[in-house]
Amino acid sequence: MTHYQNVIIGFGKAGKTLATHLSEKNETVALIEKSQGMYGGTCINVACIPTKALVFSAEQVKHQDLSFKEKVAHYKKAIQEKNEITETLRQANYNKVNDANVTIIDGVASFVDNTTLLVNDEHIKADKIYINTGSTPYIPEVFRHTAYYTSETIMELTELPEHLTIIGAGYIGLEFASMYHNFGSKVSVVSNSNDFMPKEDFEVAQKVFQHMKAIGIDFYFESTVTDLSDGEVIINNDTVIKSDAVLIATGRLPNTSQLKMEKTDVEMDRAAVKVDNKLKTTVDHIYALGDVKGGLQFTYISLDDYRIITTHERTTDNRGDIPYTVFIDPPLSRVGLTEQEITSDIKVAKMPVATIPKTHILRNKAGFLKVIVEAQTDLILGAHLFCEDSFEIINIIRLAMQTKTPYQVLRDAIYTHPSMSEALNELLNTIV
Repeated sequence: MTHYQNVIIGFGKAGKTLATHLSEKNETVALIEKSQGMYGGTCINVACIPTKALVFSAEQVKHQDLSFKEKVAHYKKAIQEKNEITETLRQANYNKVNDANVTIIDGVASFVDNTTLLVNDEHIKADKIYINTGSTPYIPEVFRHTAYYTSETIMELTELPEHLTIIGAGYIGLEFASMYHNFGSKVSVVSNSNDFMPKEDFEVAQKVFQHMKAIGIDFYFESTVTDLSDGEVIINNDTVIKSDAVLIATGRLPNTSQLKMEKTDVEMDRAAVKVDNKLKTTVDHIYALGDVKGGLQFTYISLDDYRIITTHERTTDNRGDIPYTVFIDPPLSRVGLTEQEITSDIKVAKMPVATIPKTHILRNKAGFLKVIVEAQTDLILGAHLFCEDSFEIINIIRLAMQTKTPYQVLRDAIYTHPSMSEALNELLNTIV
């Protein structure tokens, strides 16, 4: 039986960063990964990086007058380029961890008891165990014996579908809807809910919905898929959507099904591993980092989980407001509260983005900006940016919120021109 001071299960952002850190402290570290195709984790291989590479490629198509045949060729090239990017980053991540003298073990890990793991028929003992197995697409039982793609497998599809039907109108579904629309597919989105982006500011969500409808994406709300076969999606027993491909985007679950957590004393919250604010489980020497513990599923949260593990002052309680972006076209970025969530007196800044000079250069004048300020303190409570480059501007606003900087500082700041961030001058000047 091999013994390590630290065993990390999963090669994701938190796990790989922690592995190199511990090894540099001259501690023995084993990093277990079930698939060589997942070195570097979900973000690099099947999520953030490949999807955004495809989003970028798709945006190049929408500005060109191409036949569908030409769009098919562009899509095939985009998939190839995406594969090259992920392969390069995957190898770079492997090299970085391997060069740090971390023992990398290929195989599926499962618990034998609180201190022992079974990998490739070998027992491994550890003083500390870090679970970093990420998340996996959730597929409802009704679809499991039908032909479909997930958010991971559809990116291996080399032929552009003429008509893509997406089951699920969450953030992942909407990103793929926008992407494939730009590539040239006809896109239909089916949702069993009547709400569009229910967690977002209502006014902003409506602007997003109106835009996505206007560019030609079809939505079917309050619709239950009653049959799915041979590319036909039947909803509510009477409406038939004929499709070349079907994407099921009904959410993601913590990836714990193969860990045999029942053999430990770790408490679970359904599929998620329960942790305290220092990411410790109910077993003192076992921790969980990243998506597997539930909550926000972002690679930068995983990186911050690493910081929590390695510093005394950092906890999940003092992260502050977390910014995020939905990479539709244009992207929607948010930090803080919606207008519906705020009970104090507020001042609201809002405007369409078409007045920003940079939108003309980027050839995308669609969008809407909204910032909510507390009336008494002039501090920003929330920002909702539906525009090009919103994923960059939102970080400026988040920094102002974190440092409790009054909105006037952003309003009166000097920004480069032409840029999207200079919109903060005009936007925040609408507050009177």
